[in-house]
Amino acid sequence: MGLITEIDYGTPKSDADKDVTLTIDGFSVTVPEGTSIMRAAMETGIQIPKLCATDMVDAFGSCRLCLVEIEGRNGTPSSCTTPVAPDMVVKTQTGKLKDIRRGVMELYISDHPLDCLTCAANGDCELQDMAGVVGLRDVRYGYDGENHVHARRAGDGAENFRWMKKDESNPYFTYDPSKCIVCSRCVRACEEVQGTFALTIEGRGFESRVSAGMHQPFIESECVSCGACVQACPTATLREKSVIEIGQPEHSVVTTCAYCGVGCSFKAEMRGDELVRMMPYKDGKANRGHSCVKGRFAWGYATHKDRILNPMVRDKITDPWREVSWEEAFAHVAGEFRRIQYQYGKGAIGGITSSRCTNEETFLVQKLIRQGFGNNNVDTCARVCHSPTGYGLKTTFGTSAGTQDFDSVEHTDVALVIGANPTDGHPVFASRLKKRLRAGAKLIVIDPRRIDLVRQPHVEAAHHLPLRPGTNVAVLTALAHVIVTEGLFDEAFIRERCDWSEFEDFAAFAAEPQHSPEEVEKVSGVAADTIRAAARLYATGGNAAIYYGLGVTEHSQGSTTVMAIANLAMLTGNIGRPGVGVNPLRGQNNVQGACDMGSFPHELPGYRHMSDDATREVFEAVWNVALDPEPGLRIPNMLDAAVEGTFRGIYIQGEDILQSDPDTKHVAAGLAAMDCVVVHDLFLNETANYAHVFLPGSTFLEKDGTFTNAERRINRVRKVMAPKNGLADWEVTQRLAQAMGLDWAYTHPAQVMDEIALTTPSFAGVDYDLLEREGSVQWPCNDKAPTGTPVMHIGGFVRGKGKFIRTDYVATDEKSGPRFPLLLTTGRILSQYNVGAQTRRTDNVVWHSEDRLEIHPHDAEQRGLRDGDWVRIRSRAGETTLRALVTDRVAPGVVYTTFHHPDTQANVVTTEFSDWATNCPEYKVTAVQVSPSNGPSDWQVEYEEQARLARRIARPLEAAE
Repeated sequence: MGLITEIDYGTPKSDADKDVTLTIDGFSVTVPEGTSIMRAAMETGIQIPKLCATDMVDAFGSCRLCLVEIEGRNGTPSSCTTPVAPDMVVKTQTGKLKDIRRGVMELYISDHPLDCLTCAANGDCELQDMAGVVGLRDVRYGYDGENHVHARRAGDGAENFRWMKKDESNPYFTYDPSKCIVCSRCVRACEEVQGTFALTIEGRGFESRVSAGMHQPFIESECVSCGACVQACPTATLREKSVIEIGQPEHSVVTTCAYCGVGCSFKAEMRGDELVRMMPYKDGKANRGHSCVKGRFAWGYATHKDRILNPMVRDKITDPWREVSWEEAFAHVAGEFRRIQYQYGKGAIGGITSSRCTNEETFLVQKLIRQGFGNNNVDTCARVCHSPTGYGLKTTFGTSAGTQDFDSVEHTDVALVIGANPTDGHPVFASRLKKRLRAGAKLIVIDPRRIDLVRQPHVEAAHHLPLRPGTNVAVLTALAHVIVTEGLFDEAFIRERCDWSEFEDFAAFAAEPQHSPEEVEKVSGVAADTIRAAARLYATGGNAAIYYGLGVTEHSQGSTTVMAIANLAMLTGNIGRPGVGVNPLRGQNNVQGACDMGSFPHELPGYRHMSDDATREVFEAVWNVALDPEPGLRIPNMLDAAVEGTFRGIYIQGEDILQSDPDTKHVAAGLAAMDCVVVHDLFLNETANYAHVFLPGSTFLEKDGTFTNAERRINRVRKVMAPKNGLADWEVTQRLAQAMGLDWAYTHPAQVMDEIALTTPSFAGVDYDLLEREGSVQWPCNDKAPTGTPVMHIGGFVRGKGKFIRTDYVATDEKSGPRFPLLLTTGRILSQYNVGAQTRRTDNVVWHSEDRLEIHPHDAEQRGLRDGDWVRIRSRAGETTLRALVTDRVAPGVVYTTFHHPDTQANVVTTEFSDWATNCPEYKVTAVQVSPSNGPSDWQVEYEEQARLARRIARPLEAAE
């Protein structure tokens, strides 16, 4: 085991179809046209010295180390900026080149500190490496430096006004100007890879240096701490504080990030069993070597002092917790669940799978419920986020998932982003999208809020449709109206791929006058001209792709909106090839996988209904049990039944429903009514306030398995350290199953994946050997597609013919009025993740230490509110207080907040309204009133006290007494 080293080819790969053959140092080389000489040499195994070049960014040609000689050409061109040509003859190592390179290195070293032995980059410094490569042995100009090196001038000791001290403001990395060689790699990475444009080079000549923003500390600049600049830096100018503190790593393991649905691949670089840093893996097909602040830096929660490492039980939620052995905990749960089922029936218990756990762990939880509990009372967090995606896309296309891979965006001409905020929720994908937009693609944003993508450096939406919350269906149908009435639909595609009679019915429906942009303007607030222009651009702008998020699904018409999106894609033929498609941006790292694994009460793994006899027979044969053909209870149904007294016990794996689910008071009432609530998690989360058993969980760093990301990519998760609690999550579930009398005997998650493949057609070809060979694959992966399916519905839809469906707009029952005149919508922020249980236990709180209520200046002025004031937000469900953020990012009549902090608990305000088909809550439309406040709400005071009492852990002596 050692460090995984990735080859840096110096410049990006050329995608040209035509090949070119040349000679480099006597070797014949054939590479794609457009390849640089530097890359061509590296692919041959010849490494040309370089400092400013790296294959993550375009060639720059500033360091002058990579010079070569070309037969028949004058001078010594830089190999990074010179493309190959047919029959070119290149020499990379001549006496002349050696002299030039040594001279260049002398200049660099003359203005660089010589503290290599104590430098954090010692052993990982390209400047140090290149000095050795070019044979530098002396510096004729001395070592005092002109600008960077010393705080005081050599000789007279006077203050050196050109020297700058270190910038330690960022919690994760340090910037040391004295070590900067002005290669511009960090600046180019910020521009080309991340797309933030937060860095620049200020000054000229020896006075040149990197600057964040307008000569600001990093923490105050536009920097989003993605780590691209640190990764690109060839010296110790930008360096992770963890490396400075711990030292250089000595081995690494490739694994998958456990935050959002992008599913970035990382090298977990270790020293012993201590994690030193997470380095984005260039061979990761989802992230292509990029990262965001969460995946790159926010992993400290894994060793946070708040982690619970021992099982705990208590008789009543008012009692303090007492630590017990694993055996006692499992025996207690098994005994309580048997008692409940004996007393109240087999349907009186159920479970919730985790979208943060692996596919294998999720599969085992639903198996435990179906095989062990004898019912289908299993659900997952997708119920409250993307369940309408599953329903809507399965109905229209035949599969419950997105149609493309992330690479597809590179072929997109028009991107329509609706109800999503990629720069905050899916930042690595957002960077790829922004790169495509900077290259000329057009953007349409449909969102009530002015998200960052609407306007930022070198990116501006062609059209922003700031619709009123709750009017998605009306606006999307208006887009279809324009496409149909103006004849912009793709008739050939529709006749070949869809049911023509269904299209005719839908076209007649969409063409009705009430769906015209002029009529929809009255409902949505979006100008008719804007709707028409957006529709024309989407229909005629070339390859058009739709990316959507929770702003689509978390509505009473969430499933209808998904079907309206599918209608648009089919109308225009934007399905079944690269650059197009319908792409749900999944929220959590494995929410797609949790759905794939049969976490819904009506579906077995692979989205097959419980009522299908043939499907049940497959699982009954493997599990040796008769399965209940009737669907079980959804999460809201479980809570309702608990309040009624018929549902008494629940096993919750890695979900915090008290903070994440709507109508907090109702969730609390349901949990409080149960006899045995089992929480399996890392921390005593908000749901654990109502738990009777706590089973400590393991982080993604402590387990083997797979995650499935938003593009259906099955990625390996590899254990990099032993579980601090003693058991990986799959082992906890297995031990619980054994305590309940099941004969499970898995010894590794690979065996669980084999069972998944045996029973689930879309995973039939998946095993760990395949994932090791390919790196990752996208389901369906079977005999028809042995290495996976990057693009779905090529040549035809999975269901046969694509299905057009009428999308009648039905206004939500949640309406604003005199009592509650504002509409609240919710979302996420870049630095925090979901309920914040992980990110709040990292230095990410520097950027977001509290939830704020965004309110338009007009609405704030009417209420006498100023920026930073404490305000009370009240709905018919409840009220809470938080501080105001006065901004024109939201329209008048709309307010917005995040839900990352439990002391705010935004969901105490949200209501019980939900999607008509899936019960996905209507988080995005809540009628509220906002008023000044001078303190926390009564509910917050009561909640804080209840949480304090519920988290008491008895010392062993107290427990014994």
